[in-house]
Amino acid sequence: MASTSAPLQFEEQASTSEGNNYNFALTALTSLFFIWGFITCLNDILIPHLKAVFDLSYSQAMLVQFCFFGAYFLVSLPAGKIVKQLGFQKGIVLGLVVAAIGCFGFYPAAAQASYPIFLLALFVLASGITILQVSANPYVSILGKPKTASSRLTLTQAFNSLGTTVAPFFGAYLILENVIDTMSATEQAQAVQLPYVLLGVTLLVIAIVFYFIRLPQVTAATNAAQEKEQVLEGSAWQYRHLLLGAVGIFLYVGAEVSIGSFLVSFFAEPSIAGLAESEAAKYITYYWGGAMVGRFIGAAVMQKLAGGKVLAFNAGAAIVLISIAAFTSGQIAMSAILLVGLCNSIMFPTIFSLAINGLGKYTSQGSGILCLAIVGGAIVPLLQGLLADVIGLQLSFLLPMLSYGFIAYFGLFGSKPSVKAA
Repeated sequence: MASTSAPLQFEEQASTSEGNNYNFALTALTSLFFIWGFITCLNDILIPHLKAVFDLSYSQAMLVQFCFFGAYFLVSLPAGKIVKQLGFQKGIVLGLVVAAIGCFGFYPAAAQASYPIFLLALFVLASGITILQVSANPYVSILGKPKTASSRLTLTQAFNSLGTTVAPFFGAYLILENVIDTMSATEQAQAVQLPYVLLGVTLLVIAIVFYFIRLPQVTAATNAAQEKEQVLEGSAWQYRHLLLGAVGIFLYVGAEVSIGSFLVSFFAEPSIAGLAESEAAKYITYYWGGAMVGRFIGAAVMQKLAGGKVLAFNAGAAIVLISIAAFTSGQIAMSAILLVGLCNSIMFPTIFSLAINGLGKYTSQGSGILCLAIVGGAIVPLLQGLLADVIGLQLSFLLPMLSYGFIAYFGLFGSKPSVKAA
């Protein structure tokens, strides 16, 4: 799952002795990347479960992702200001506590069998994850030499992918396998209480640990003179390749999340595999696991080949695979849609880096624009849900296929750094 950070600039104030604690700090921070990847991927289990409990249409079920990723859009910038005031370590603690409150909100939502309360709890949970990301991502990037910042983020994000890989098994065993058709709607809804209460307790324990451990002290700082200069001379919005990159991020995150959200329902289709939801959920591991493996492969490949070309190749492969999944059946369609995860692997970091290339002093502002574009994870799944209600689930995958078409264009043509547009 994609990781984001708010557009902040930083001034390191760590002493030499604190610098010796970088390895310990990075190890601790890695656990955060794992946990928010884990929680985010659980939505793919939650969606078919709540769809069955509340007898929802596909579009109604996709409100789960709409509320979750909508929080990124609404909370990201305020979270950046909060973290700037509190500092990274206290920001992490705050994010963990807010996320825990969201998890505990699942208990009354299930007790009352109320879908709106579930959505509210999801929004609170996602708000905590957003604060957590705004705190942890830039913190990782400055805990060490600047030239190795990308390497550190890639490593920690690999553990984010590990979280998304193992979460489907957790959800399948603790949620879907505990649901029996003869249960009432309230009893079925209560299947989520134990898993999310456990997650909430875990988040609180981690928050307590981060409150008391001693991490290198760094503070966020802004350059007022530079901000004034940006206002006078222009902004990142003038760069065409950045704006196209923002569209690419919007469509990529939307497509990745949308496909993952529909996998359980897709595998349950009689023409595909006819699997029970508890069994179908376990196959989501291959989708997100492919993204994890692909990151390591892509990192090696892009040392030899241009990122734009690799991006276009992966997007083209995704288009072919989704076409196969949409117009065939059985094992072929099932395997094809799972392999899209492998294609997704390098897309977010590659689009991001190509989009901010050549922005100079506007890089920070450009990063913020790209982070806001992650709201695609809220919009595209909802649109695919509406499409699935009209033309059927299998053909609805043509929507994310179109998203990959734009990404291929961006990799080949749209990513070339441009002069300032009028």
